[in-house]
Amino acid sequence: MARTRSPRALWLLLLLLLVAGSAALGGWMAWRRALGAIGDEAGERLSLHALAVQRLIDRYRVLPRVLALDPELKAALEGAPGAADTAALNAKLDRANDAVRASTLTLLDRHGKALAANNWNTPESNVGLDYAFRPYFRDAMRDGFATFYALGVSTNVPGYFIAQAVEDGAGQRIGVVVLKISLDALQEDWVPGGDLVFLSDAHNVVFLANRPEWVYRVLFPLSPADAAAIAATRQYGTRPLQPMVWKVLEPQGAETLRVRMTSPALAHDTMWRSLAMPRQAWTLHLLADTRPAVAAARNAVFGVLAGWLPVLLLGMFMQQRVRLARLRQRSRDELERMVAHHASALRSAQDSVVAAANEAAQGGHGNLEHLPQGVSVVDAGLRLVAWNSRYQQIFGFPDEYMQVGRPIEDMFRFNARKGLLGPGDTDEAIERRLQYLRAGSPHMYERERPDGTTLEIRGNPLPGGGFVTSYADITAYKATARELRGLASSLERRVEERTRDLIAAKAEADKANRSRTRFVAAAVHDLLQPLNAARMFVGSLAGGKLDKEGHDLVEQVRSALDTQDELLASLLDISRLEGGAVAPRFASVPLDPLLRDLARQSAVLASTRGLVLHHVGTCLTVRSDPLLLRRVLQNFLSNAIHYTPRGRVLVGVRRLAGHARIEVWDTGVGIPEAKTRAIFDEFLRLDNGVDRDRRSAGLGLSIVDRIARLLGATVAVRSWEGRGSVFSITLPLGEAGAELASPAAPADDESPFAGKRVLVIDNDPLTRRQAMDLLLGWGCDVTGVGSERGALRYAETDEAPALILMDDPLDGRDGDALRAGLASRWGQLPPTVLMAAAPRQADIERATAQGLRYLVKPLAPARVRAVLTRLLMVHN
Repeated sequence: MARTRSPRALWLLLLLLLVAGSAALGGWMAWRRALGAIGDEAGERLSLHALAVQRLIDRYRVLPRVLALDPELKAALEGAPGAADTAALNAKLDRANDAVRASTLTLLDRHGKALAANNWNTPESNVGLDYAFRPYFRDAMRDGFATFYALGVSTNVPGYFIAQAVEDGAGQRIGVVVLKISLDALQEDWVPGGDLVFLSDAHNVVFLANRPEWVYRVLFPLSPADAAAIAATRQYGTRPLQPMVWKVLEPQGAETLRVRMTSPALAHDTMWRSLAMPRQAWTLHLLADTRPAVAAARNAVFGVLAGWLPVLLLGMFMQQRVRLARLRQRSRDELERMVAHHASALRSAQDSVVAAANEAAQGGHGNLEHLPQGVSVVDAGLRLVAWNSRYQQIFGFPDEYMQVGRPIEDMFRFNARKGLLGPGDTDEAIERRLQYLRAGSPHMYERERPDGTTLEIRGNPLPGGGFVTSYADITAYKATARELRGLASSLERRVEERTRDLIAAKAEADKANRSRTRFVAAAVHDLLQPLNAARMFVGSLAGGKLDKEGHDLVEQVRSALDTQDELLASLLDISRLEGGAVAPRFASVPLDPLLRDLARQSAVLASTRGLVLHHVGTCLTVRSDPLLLRRVLQNFLSNAIHYTPRGRVLVGVRRLAGHARIEVWDTGVGIPEAKTRAIFDEFLRLDNGVDRDRRSAGLGLSIVDRIARLLGATVAVRSWEGRGSVFSITLPLGEAGAELASPAAPADDESPFAGKRVLVIDNDPLTRRQAMDLLLGWGCDVTGVGSERGALRYAETDEAPALILMDDPLDGRDGDALRAGLASRWGQLPPTVLMAAAPRQADIERATAQGLRYLVKPLAPARVRAVLTRLLMVHN
């Protein structure tokens, strides 16, 4: 008997271990799956919260920008200290702030002092306080726009500061408009969901949460630099920043952690999800309760045990069948009772499972409660299957209406009795809405209700049949939009009243903006006229009898004129780049011959300054426009030589993943770190004491930046003040072995002269050759003749060129007769530019009367380019 019981006990033990193990495994899998679902749902809710935060901030961004254009604020900032009408400014800011209902609105001067504020008449007034230490003031004065979250200096109330720089007519920043908004509404929105939601800044300090004890805590220990930065900016005043203590129990995917909070303490484990908000340098966090996962695991264990129950019963049944085989007659009645008993148990277990499933379905709408909109879901039969409390609250449905399976038509008729379906036939309106649902067509529209509220209604079909509709109350948003439009209209009327006498000038400016390239070319040409005259007078003066001091003065004037020519040419280049007149011609460019040629040319200039220029050979080929790339590298080399008093310059190439980075190193004065981004702005020149009298206009790197964007390349700079700099451009690799396009057929897309026929008339072979080479480099089809007879012979055999560049006087005589002869053969004289080493005043006046232009020899390429561009644009 003992031997018989021992195997039975062993089998029973194994069976119990199997049941317990499978139940534990099922519970663990359900727990893991529930944790994953909690993490995914937390991520979706986190995205919705982030969107709400961003929308709240974006709603207020427009006001500082509009006020930065206000002429009264500009006049107050441009005037002498104390000259501004402070009372009028305070009133203006007060009215503007009332329109958006922000916290405070302040005007700061260029030194950070508050000139006016909307809270001027309160004990916490901002007027007169110095905000120069605030990062939003410094960043706005540097970048034009800035944001910052901190405690108020005067109010000690936290808020988000939006700062917009105010610029004068010359583009100089003269002050800042600062709008402070409260984010308390977000805390209120976060409370109902049951999650723990909080925001942290770039220093990992929690500054906003839906539970007060979580505010002003640090996620990680502050570094000395971060602590010093917070103290210097008084971001959180004197509030103590307490540490937050937690333990990571287990990572749940790439973006989710299961943690146990110690300080502040939580009674349960949580799923921690974080979402970066790069525009504000914030991180939004959400802690979701993991206790539903434990409940899911418990239910899974019960489910597995319930699943084992039929198996166990089947085993018992088979055991009974074996025994009944021997005791069939004696135990038939007993067996039937046993089967009936177990069948009843099975039915009871099944009924309990069905009841539990039905209860879960009835509560399925609970996961809609966190949504701020009202949501209703109907199935394919147009019966209500899920909703949230916000939906019932919006329409005021009684509790007895909120039943799964109720026809959605009942809900429509309830709304019709309340007059919410608008005028017209009620049945027709209901049928139209039902047709929308039956057709499954997505829709979105706004409806203003009789009580003045406005709903945004969005509907979308469900994949398995049915329809989901959301109802968002956008009344506050619409009211704010109307207020902002009213404020904008008021500001526009004020600007219009004060600028009525500038309407004609504005119309001219708009017309000039539509053809910016032509306008700048014309302006450059007109500016060159007095410069040409000045160059002529300098040339005449240089030919006279002067002492050494006089010659030095003449050379300084000539150098200044050359610098002005370069400035005008750069302005013309910027206009063409921004106006879309330059189209890059991409090709495979071998870098070694290009860099070798640039190094050879620049080495001459470097040697005159006592510098050594090295070139490191390369076998790489890039995909780029060779002419535009050459222009960028020429600028890099020119800057390196100019800003290097002693030492050397190095140019070479580094291979990257699929790209090549061309670098120009120097051992010059370097660039302060704070200005490495600003050097690409127009007209910025670093005051480093190097050749101050020969500094450029500060347009070279601005042109480089525009060319790089045109090429799709990346320009970067690294610098160490006092030790040197490295400028680089990164380009995609081209096909190895490809050759650069032959220069024999130049096609400078950067020039408007590509393919233009030009006739050069000059009896000096050297000057004629120089002019022809210059024009050939710009893509012109050039013909040169050295005499009046040669020019007339050309006119007999060829059609009129697009331009004529001629020496005057020619062969000792003025060119009037020659120009008349050319005009008679071609019907009219093409656009003509005269050249002379020292033209007389009478010659200049005669040429001006004939509509001609003079260029003074030796020819300056920038001046030639500007004059000829002007002529081509005028005559095309």
